[in-house]
Amino acid sequence: MGIESLAFLTPGNYADDDPAAGLDDTLRLIAFGEELGYRGAWVRQRHLEHGISSAAVFLGAASQRTTTIELGTAVIPIGYENPFRLAEDLSLADALSRGRVQAGFSTGMPHADLLTDLVFDHRPTESGHARVARTVEHLRGAYLGDEGTRIESPGNVQRPRLQPHSPGLADRSWYGGTSLGSSRWTGEAGLHLLTGNIVSAAGVDSDDFGTVQARLIDAFRRSGGDRKRVAVGRVIVPTDSADRSTADRYRAYARSRYERTRTAHGDRRTLFAEDLVGPVAEIAERLAVDPAFAPETGPVTEFRLELPYEFDVRDYEQILTDALGLLPALASAA
Repeated sequence: MGIESLAFLTPGNYADDDPAAGLDDTLRLIAFGEELGYRGAWVRQRHLEHGISSAAVFLGAASQRTTTIELGTAVIPIGYENPFRLAEDLSLADALSRGRVQAGFSTGMPHADLLTDLVFDHRPTESGHARVARTVEHLRGAYLGDEGTRIESPGNVQRPRLQPHSPGLADRSWYGGTSLGSSRWTGEAGLHLLTGNIVSAAGVDSDDFGTVQARLIDAFRRSGGDRKRVAVGRVIVPTDSADRSTADRYRAYARSRYERTRTAHGDRRTLFAEDLVGPVAEIAERLAVDPAFAPETGPVTEFRLELPYEFDVRDYEQILTDALGLLPALASAA
């Protein structure tokens, strides 16, 4: 594997009657992860749920509590966004963080039956990939109008472009590829690849999760992503320092989700990775034989722990602390 850095993805849970407390817990968790030495902290953008509804706003706040850790969005559903306005928000968060934002996108639209008519006056016709590409192009900060176009604001005359302009953010843009087609597009578009615990086996002659994920990474590498970053995510729940009742609760959580991992679902043949619960040494052994990390797949640059939904912040702190023990095994694997 040769992975030299760890990152984590946190769901950003909060109670319906006290969102501030839960959001503050997540901000503290990101700072805690920085202190432990994690390379990146990623947040989901979730609409209509008890989670982070605006990743750019949240990461702007996280930037003020941290100094070194990368701050990522995994992922922003692009179908609900205006590409220019989203690019403005991400650029502002990146400026506040002094260049630490990693902008991740997807074309999925959860809860579309409820949200589409609220977000749009009519149903959108532009493809999701085109909207992602347009957002990234706005991040590059091209000037608007011709060379002679100027705008006036109090005390200033300037050529118009997205502000604040944050050089380099476009090159820190990612896509959540779940299928062969989306993984190929990610490489062709020059984005980095996010691949987590859900994939589509459509077009792949296997129902083994790790094998399918390896094929997606290979498709990405062969389509122009050979020099880009690849972050692989798994739900990891180490039990090394957990007390017995907590470890039992973790195992019960994994058992409740196990049945979905046994078969492919629907026309897209959706597969779910099995949650990895147990001592770090056992988890490392299982990752060592995972096809997604095999040398022939091409380099996976980082491993991202996907923290389970609806756990307590103290659970997350224990999980992040114990999971650091994975890094020596990941770094030394062939």
